[in-house]
Amino acid sequence: MFGSLAHHLGSLRVLVDAGVIRPIRPDTLLRMAVAMARWGKGHAGGYIASAIVAPGSRAIVDELGVLTFAEVDSRTNRLAHSLSDAGVKAGDGVGVMCRNHRGFVESTIAVAKLGAHALYLNTGFAGPQLTAVIEREKPVAIIYDQEFTGLLAEGGRRCKRFVAWHDEEQRQAGDSTIADLIEAGLDELPVPPERPGRVTILTSGTTGTPKGVSRPLPSSLGPAVSLLSRIPLRAGQVTHVAAPLFHSWGLAHFTLGMLLSSTLSLARTFDPEGCLAEVERVRADALVVVPVMMQRILELPEEVRHGYDVSSLRVVAASGSALPGDLAARWMDEFGDHLYNLYGSTEVAWATIAAPQDMRAAPGTAGRAPRGTVVKILGEGGGEVPTGETGRIFVGSEMLFEGYTGGGSKDVIDGLMTTGDVGRMDGAGRLFVEGRDDEMIVSGAENVFPQEVEDLLASHQGVAEVAVIGVPDEKFGQRLRAFVVWSGDGEPGEEELKRYVKANLAGYKVPREIWFLDELPRNATGKVLKRELEDLSRPGVRRRRG
Repeated sequence: MFGSLAHHLGSLRVLVDAGVIRPIRPDTLLRMAVAMARWGKGHAGGYIASAIVAPGSRAIVDELGVLTFAEVDSRTNRLAHSLSDAGVKAGDGVGVMCRNHRGFVESTIAVAKLGAHALYLNTGFAGPQLTAVIEREKPVAIIYDQEFTGLLAEGGRRCKRFVAWHDEEQRQAGDSTIADLIEAGLDELPVPPERPGRVTILTSGTTGTPKGVSRPLPSSLGPAVSLLSRIPLRAGQVTHVAAPLFHSWGLAHFTLGMLLSSTLSLARTFDPEGCLAEVERVRADALVVVPVMMQRILELPEEVRHGYDVSSLRVVAASGSALPGDLAARWMDEFGDHLYNLYGSTEVAWATIAAPQDMRAAPGTAGRAPRGTVVKILGEGGGEVPTGETGRIFVGSEMLFEGYTGGGSKDVIDGLMTTGDVGRMDGAGRLFVEGRDDEMIVSGAENVFPQEVEDLLASHQGVAEVAVIGVPDEKFGQRLRAFVVWSGDGEPGEEELKRYVKANLAGYKVPREIWFLDELPRNATGKVLKRELEDLSRPGVRRRRG
């Protein structure tokens, strides 16, 4: 009993510190409570409540200007009614293929107000991937940016289609836009659906056809408490979301934004200098990125990096792919100790969060489990392994996914779900991720995880990016091949980098080959597409130095 009381009091403290719980007029509080009771805690209820408590506050800042919470509420009412008039009803799926702008946010809220299901389509997918996903998920409508018309030509031909963003000169005669729908729709709340809609996020597709991950709507404020217990975001702040909104990390901050009544600053494309300029322009308190964005910013010339005033930043929140320890240290040395790195997956949401002090004390750590989350390292038999030993990473929380939309799920043991990675815990409860459990390379009977070698090579001053894979070897079964992108701070050759690895790791972890590329193939969220590296042939043009 006392443990439960302490837990609730601790959660209350987190919400008070974040400004979620704050003094509100009784009549306003009553209207909010009624709205949440009718609409739930999802995107519809969250933005309706924000329009009640902060109607004149800025909700969205993008290339078209500013929208307040009251304006977003009104516009999404209109959009929901027009989508309904076009035949979209509760329980239908609606694909959303938009870059970061108001159209993504408004489409999500309008779809939620109808009780329809939002399917987020990755803007970096190729046409065949999109066609396969659309045929499997069967949305009745797709809301998309004009630039993706060609990619959707095959997969979207049987769907109702609405353009969310277009350049005026690109608009085609007969295009139906959400701007038109908003203008034509009724400005009144729709009737609340009997059941709330859900959201489906796609896996990255780095190892095959993207899978649909059905995400439950929060049944409590527990998930928000979990994130806010480790990342000091505050109500009313300005958050520049550079990470794609269709990705679970960008979407998490969109969702947190409605709880905190945050201003979301959005830009359709990421440009490293443009990102710094936007932080300065809107005086952003928080910046949401994937690690490759941090890398690109740090690659800017020093005079460019120092040419923008980003002193307003209190939080830089990173996730989406592995964050090498040296990248975290270089970022904090440059911009300050306000970096927070979240480790998780599309299926489990989050597992651990590393605060600045974690990354300073233990470079390379993925951090500790936040409130309400359990992380365990399990061995082959399903039992917990001793501290310091490597095993499979399993996670338990309220936000575990419900299963793939095409069938199947992840391994679950005693209510905990695997992330698909292996790792270890140190004595302070900090997690270290060692790699994907399906990427382990067996070379001469020795087990090697590529990430350890990647992290070491990435710490060399002459290396900007690196990826390591296993390739067949007649003698050893597999051998390591590294793909390196030079940093511009010297151009170390193959033998120099091999010596660097040998001086720091066991001899069997030294790559037998190092190939030099102009850039690593990545998807829209910055993950390296290792299948493309595996498919690379051996022409000498691929290697800038042997």
